[in-house]
Amino acid sequence: MASAFFALALLAALAGPLAHRLRRHPAFVTGRDGRLSTSTALALAWTVILIWLLLTTLGYGLIAGGGIGWFQGEHGPLSSLTTVYLPLLGGPYAALIAAKTVVGTRLENGSLAKPAPKPTATGRRPLRELIANDSGRTDLVDLQYVALSTVTMLYVVLFFLSDVGAGLPRLPDGIWALTGAPAGAYLVNKMATRPNPVITDVTVSDGLLTVEGGGFTDPRLTVADTTVPATVDPATGALTAPLPATAQPPFTVVVTSRGLRSDPYRYGAPAAG
Repeated sequence: MASAFFALALLAALAGPLAHRLRRHPAFVTGRDGRLSTSTALALAWTVILIWLLLTTLGYGLIAGGGIGWFQGEHGPLSSLTTVYLPLLGGPYAALIAAKTVVGTRLENGSLAKPAPKPTATGRRPLRELIANDSGRTDLVDLQYVALSTVTMLYVVLFFLSDVGAGLPRLPDGIWALTGAPAGAYLVNKMATRPNPVITDVTVSDGLLTVEGGGFTDPRLTVADTTVPATVDPATGALTAPLPATAQPPFTVVVTSRGLRSDPYRYGAPAAG
């Protein structure tokens, strides 16, 4: 029991300050568009857990395990490090590196639009961005990647706490698939995502509608099921158009570009909650 409390205290000492830092300044785990990056956040979480496992095992071995001899032997406390835990960590890091490469390449060749998100009042990014697409809607691929990774992390942490003295928990050799397979699906989703236009904000002032976002190439703007002529601001890339007389809040705004349709943006809808 004392070893489990020691392990929990060390986990809090590692994760607590890091979480506080990221909550105030999340730039370290954001992507090129300023949103929280799913691949970066999960790779960081697995790194923290692996460091915690190694430090706790080291501390236990030197204090209660009998010294250096405790680490030796074919079935020592670190025997599953290279066969289970490094592959478990490899999936998220492969997804992180590959996703950054794919997104960067597609942004450069114009096959992907990633407009900056609307700033929040606190300057913090909502955690929901980890499972949402650029339009703010839940992405099933991102959701399964986060959910399966979280369950696997919980599995590792709880099994370790149940018997710290045994060293790294003896996990099934194939458990790496719980992070590797979702990471692969996440990467394929990044490669296959079409360059749909994205609406990040809509404002109305003096009868003029302004639509912010990205991917507005030869756009067609639809407001409250009415197509209106739109102008692209060359400085900001935003669309401006006269507000139809029939558009009374709440109404829906949709941008179609090169035959691809944005997610509907609901203007004037009451805040959830």
